Amino acid sequence: MKSKKPLEIKLERLIAAPPREVFSAWLNPKVPGTPWNMGDKLILQPKVEGLFYWLVSGTPHYGRFTELKRPSIIQHTWMSPYTEGLESTVTVTFQNKGEETLMTLVHSGLPDNDNGKAHIGGWNEFLDAFPKYFRKAGRVKAGRSVRKR
Repeated sequence: MKSKKPLEIKLERLIAAPPREVFSAWLNPKVPGTPWNMGDKLILQPKVEGLFYWLVSGTPHYGRFTELKRPSIIQHTWMSPYTEGLESTVTVTFQNKGEETLMTLVHSGLPDNDNGKAHIGGWNEFLDAFPKYFRKAGRVKAGRSVRKR
């Protein structure tokens, strides 16, 4: 039986703040638009080998931080019922673009089916909401989509 190639999702946003601020905000559970801000329960240890557990509407998500390089990269594993037992990887990078930050989220190792593709909508929901935090913080520009796949 031939196995399917795992699915990879890549999403980008330009955010009107420097990388250091965007990096810190992404890991802050008090900031709306991050995965850590919503849910019924959260355990978050944002350090290398630190764990997270996130319960949303009865659905558990969990993983382990594998790389944290302030202010440029956050990487962690990701498992939920929608990864169908696969340990997928989420890599978020923050690149300086003048007065803005190019934030790129790559979620790799997902099953190439409806469950894996459901992550596209979920991550877009977060990445559409997250830049609004910076607008409310007095920034002139809001985040905008660069490319959606």
